[in-house]
Amino acid sequence: MTASPARPVVLLDLDGTLTDSYPGIAASVRAAYAALGLPAPDGAALRRFVGPPLGDSFAAHGVPADRVPDAVAAYRTAYRGGLMWENHVYDGVPEQLALLSAAGVRLAVATSKPEPFAVPICARLDLDTHLEVVAGAPLDSPSTKADVVAHALAALAATAPVDPARTLMVGDREHDVVGAAAHGVACVGVAWGYGGEDELRRAGAAEVVHDVADLAPRLLDRLGLAAPVHG
Repeated sequence: MTASPARPVVLLDLDGTLTDSYPGIAASVRAAYAALGLPAPDGAALRRFVGPPLGDSFAAHGVPADRVPDAVAAYRTAYRGGLMWENHVYDGVPEQLALLSAAGVRLAVATSKPEPFAVPICARLDLDTHLEVVAGAPLDSPSTKADVVAHALAALAATAPVDPARTLMVGDREHDVVGAAAHGVACVGVAWGYGGEDELRRAGAAEVVHDVADLAPRLLDRLGLAAPVHG
Protein backbone atom coordinates (compact mmCIF):
# COMPACT_ATOMS: atom_id res chain seq x y z
CA MET A 1 0.00 0.00 0.00
CA THR A 2 1.44 3.39 -1.01
CA ALA A 3 1.95 5.79 1.88
CA SER A 4 0.21 9.14 1.69
CA PRO A 5 2.53 12.03 0.77
CA ALA A 6 3.66 14.27 3.58
CA ARG A 7 1.51 17.34 4.07
CA PRO A 8 3.13 20.60 2.97
CA VAL A 9 4.95 22.61 5.62
CA VAL A 10 5.71 26.31 5.97
CA LEU A 11 8.30 27.41 8.51
CA LEU A 12 7.96 31.04 9.55
CA ASP A 13 10.53 33.38 10.99
CA LEU A 14 9.09 35.57 13.75
CA ASP A 15 10.83 38.96 14.06
CA GLY A 16 10.47 40.97 10.86
CA THR A 17 8.28 38.33 9.23
CA LEU A 18 5.22 37.87 11.42
CA THR A 19 5.84 40.68 13.90
CA ASP A 20 7.46 44.11 14.09
CA SER A 21 9.61 43.59 17.17
CA TYR A 22 12.10 46.38 16.53
CA PRO A 23 11.04 48.79 19.31
CA GLY A 24 11.57 46.29 22.13
CA ILE A 25 14.74 44.81 20.65
CA ALA A 26 16.28 48.23 20.01
CA ALA A 27 15.56 49.41 23.54
CA SER A 28 17.03 46.20 24.99
CA VAL A 29 20.18 46.55 22.86
CA ARG A 30 20.65 50.12 24.06
CA ALA A 31 20.21 48.97 27.66
CA ALA A 32 22.88 46.29 27.16
CA TYR A 33 25.44 48.75 25.79
CA ALA A 34 24.68 51.16 28.63
CA ALA A 35 25.22 48.39 31.18
CA LEU A 36 28.64 47.67 29.64
CA GLY A 37 29.56 51.36 29.40
CA LEU A 38 29.88 51.16 25.62
CA PRO A 39 28.39 53.40 22.92
CA ALA A 40 25.32 51.82 21.33
CA PRO A 41 24.92 51.52 17.57
CA ASP A 42 22.10 53.41 15.94
CA GLY A 43 20.29 53.65 12.63
CA ALA A 44 20.85 50.80 10.20
CA ALA A 45 23.40 49.13 12.50
CA LEU A 46 20.83 48.86 15.27
CA ARG A 47 18.23 47.41 12.90
CA ARG A 48 20.67 44.64 11.99
CA PHE A 49 20.25 43.22 15.50
CA VAL A 50 16.81 41.94 14.50
CA GLY A 51 17.05 38.40 13.16
CA PRO A 52 20.57 37.01 13.65
CA PRO A 53 21.73 35.25 16.82
CA LEU A 54 22.17 37.93 19.48
CA GLY A 55 25.74 37.11 20.45
CA ASP A 56 26.85 37.37 16.83
CA SER A 57 25.28 40.81 16.57
CA PHE A 58 27.01 42.14 19.67
CA ALA A 59 30.36 40.75 18.48
CA ALA A 60 29.89 42.42 15.09
CA HIS A 61 29.07 45.80 16.64
CA GLY A 62 31.90 46.70 18.96
CA VAL A 63 31.49 44.38 21.95
CA PRO A 64 34.78 42.59 22.81
CA ALA A 65 34.50 38.80 22.60
CA ASP A 66 35.04 38.33 26.33
CA ARG A 67 32.17 40.73 27.11
CA VAL A 68 29.59 39.30 24.69
CA PRO A 69 28.08 37.00 27.38
CA ASP A 70 27.64 40.04 29.66
CA ALA A 71 25.98 41.97 26.83
CA VAL A 72 23.59 39.10 26.15
CA ALA A 73 22.74 38.83 29.86
CA ALA A 74 22.08 42.59 30.15
CA TYR A 75 19.93 42.50 27.03
CA ARG A 76 17.83 39.66 28.40
CA THR A 77 17.35 41.40 31.73
CA ALA A 78 15.92 44.43 29.96
CA TYR A 79 13.92 42.31 27.52
CA ARG A 80 12.35 40.15 30.23
CA GLY A 81 11.60 43.30 32.22
CA GLY A 82 8.84 44.21 29.79
CA LEU A 83 10.47 45.29 26.54
CA MET A 84 9.63 41.94 24.92
CA TRP A 85 6.01 43.08 24.73
CA GLU A 86 6.90 46.12 22.59
CA ASN A 87 5.99 44.02 19.60
CA HIS A 88 3.00 43.78 17.26
CA VAL A 89 1.77 41.55 14.46
CA TYR A 90 2.02 43.00 10.96
CA ASP A 91 -1.39 43.89 9.52
CA GLY A 92 -2.85 40.99 7.55
CA VAL A 93 -0.58 38.28 8.91
CA PRO A 94 -3.26 36.38 10.87
CA GLU A 95 -5.45 36.21 7.77
CA GLN A 96 -2.56 34.82 5.72
CA LEU A 97 -1.86 32.15 8.32
CA ALA A 98 -5.54 31.22 8.36
CA LEU A 99 -5.54 30.81 4.56
CA LEU A 100 -2.50 28.55 4.67
CA SER A 101 -3.93 26.44 7.47
CA ALA A 102 -7.29 26.11 5.68
CA ALA A 103 -5.44 24.83 2.60
CA GLY A 104 -3.91 22.02 4.66
CA VAL A 105 -0.47 23.51 5.28
CA ARG A 106 1.29 22.67 8.54
CA LEU A 107 2.67 25.85 10.10
CA ALA A 108 5.56 26.31 12.51
CA VAL A 109 7.64 29.22 13.73
CA ALA A 110 11.41 28.79 13.40
CA THR A 111 13.11 31.75 15.08
CA SER A 112 16.56 32.58 16.42
CA LYS A 113 14.80 34.21 19.37
CA PRO A 114 15.20 32.02 22.47
CA GLU A 115 12.28 29.63 22.73
CA PRO A 116 11.35 30.74 26.28
CA PHE A 117 10.64 34.18 24.77
CA ALA A 118 9.18 33.06 21.44
CA VAL A 119 6.50 30.79 22.92
CA PRO A 120 4.84 33.38 25.20
CA ILE A 121 5.12 36.09 22.53
CA CYS A 122 3.29 33.90 20.01
CA ALA A 123 0.67 33.11 22.63
CA ARG A 124 0.14 36.71 23.68
CA LEU A 125 -0.18 37.85 20.06
CA ASP A 126 -2.62 34.98 19.27
CA LEU A 127 -0.33 33.55 16.61
CA ASP A 128 -0.16 30.14 18.26
CA THR A 129 -3.75 29.33 17.25
CA HIS A 130 -2.42 28.72 13.72
CA LEU A 131 0.83 26.96 14.66
CA GLU A 132 1.72 23.34 15.36
CA VAL A 133 5.18 24.21 16.67
CA VAL A 134 7.04 27.25 17.98
CA ALA A 135 10.72 26.39 17.66
CA GLY A 136 13.33 28.81 18.94
CA ALA A 137 16.96 28.85 19.96
CA PRO A 138 18.13 27.43 23.30
CA LEU A 139 18.54 30.11 25.94
CA ASP A 140 22.11 29.47 27.04
CA SER A 141 24.00 27.79 24.20
CA PRO A 142 25.03 28.95 20.71
CA SER A 143 22.60 28.22 17.89
CA THR A 144 22.51 29.00 14.17
CA LYS A 145 19.40 29.43 12.05
CA ALA A 146 20.15 26.01 10.55
CA ASP A 147 19.98 24.57 14.09
CA VAL A 148 16.60 26.22 14.65
CA VAL A 149 15.25 24.92 11.33
CA ALA A 150 16.42 21.42 12.29
CA HIS A 151 14.63 21.77 15.64
CA ALA A 152 11.38 22.85 13.95
CA LEU A 153 11.52 20.04 11.37
CA ALA A 154 12.20 17.44 14.06
CA ALA A 155 9.30 18.67 16.19
CA LEU A 156 6.94 18.48 13.21
CA ALA A 157 8.27 15.06 12.16
CA ALA A 158 7.53 13.72 15.63
CA THR A 159 3.81 13.77 14.80
CA ALA A 160 3.72 13.29 11.00
CA PRO A 161 6.23 12.84 8.16
CA VAL A 162 7.95 15.93 6.75
CA ASP A 163 9.31 16.18 3.19
CA PRO A 164 11.84 19.01 2.60
CA ALA A 165 10.70 19.13 -1.03
CA ARG A 166 7.21 20.09 0.21
CA THR A 167 8.52 22.55 2.79
CA LEU A 168 9.15 26.29 2.53
CA MET A 169 10.82 28.75 4.87
CA VAL A 170 9.58 32.34 5.07
CA GLY A 171 11.88 35.04 6.43
CA ASP A 172 13.24 38.55 6.11
CA ARG A 173 17.01 38.02 6.58
CA GLU A 174 19.80 36.16 4.82
CA HIS A 175 20.10 33.86 7.84
CA ASP A 176 16.64 32.48 7.08
CA VAL A 177 17.64 31.64 3.51
CA VAL A 178 20.96 30.04 4.47
CA GLY A 179 19.54 28.15 7.45
CA ALA A 180 16.74 26.66 5.36
CA ALA A 181 19.09 25.73 2.51
CA ALA A 182 21.18 23.66 4.92
CA HIS A 183 18.20 21.29 5.09
CA GLY A 184 17.23 21.37 1.42
CA VAL A 185 14.38 23.81 2.06
CA ALA A 186 13.71 26.79 -0.24
CA CYS A 187 13.11 30.18 1.35
CA VAL A 188 10.60 32.82 0.27
CA GLY A 189 11.75 36.23 1.46
CA VAL A 190 9.53 39.04 2.71
CA ALA A 191 10.47 42.65 2.00
CA TRP A 192 8.55 44.24 4.89
CA GLY A 193 11.09 43.11 7.51
CA TYR A 194 14.62 44.17 8.38
CA GLY A 195 16.83 42.70 5.66
CA GLY A 196 15.47 44.06 2.40
CA GLU A 197 15.13 42.56 -1.05
CA ASP A 198 18.80 42.89 -2.05
CA GLU A 199 20.02 40.97 1.00
CA LEU A 200 17.47 38.21 0.45
CA ARG A 201 18.21 37.80 -3.24
CA ARG A 202 21.98 37.74 -2.69
CA ALA A 203 21.47 34.95 -0.16
CA GLY A 204 19.49 32.91 -2.71
CA ALA A 205 15.83 33.45 -1.79
CA ALA A 206 13.51 31.67 -4.21
CA GLU A 207 11.48 34.88 -4.50
CA VAL A 208 10.67 37.98 -2.48
CA VAL A 209 7.11 38.98 -1.53
CA HIS A 210 6.45 42.69 -1.00
CA ASP A 211 2.84 42.73 0.21
CA VAL A 212 1.52 40.72 3.16
CA ALA A 213 -1.70 40.06 1.23
CA ASP A 214 0.29 38.20 -1.43
CA LEU A 215 2.07 35.85 0.97
CA ALA A 216 -0.38 32.95 1.23
CA PRO A 217 -1.23 32.92 -2.51
CA ARG A 218 2.46 32.85 -3.47
CA LEU A 219 3.27 30.09 -0.98
CA LEU A 220 0.29 27.99 -2.03
CA ASP A 221 1.29 28.38 -5.67
CA ARG A 222 4.82 27.18 -4.91
CA LEU A 223 3.42 24.22 -2.97
CA GLY A 224 1.04 23.32 -5.79
CA LEU A 225 -2.05 23.97 -3.69
CA ALA A 226 -5.24 25.83 -4.47
CA ALA A 227 -6.41 28.58 -2.17
CA PRO A 228 -9.47 27.53 -0.14
CA VAL A 229 -12.80 28.67 -1.56
CA HIS A 230 -15.33 30.03 0.89
CA GLY A 231 -18.92 29.76 -0.23
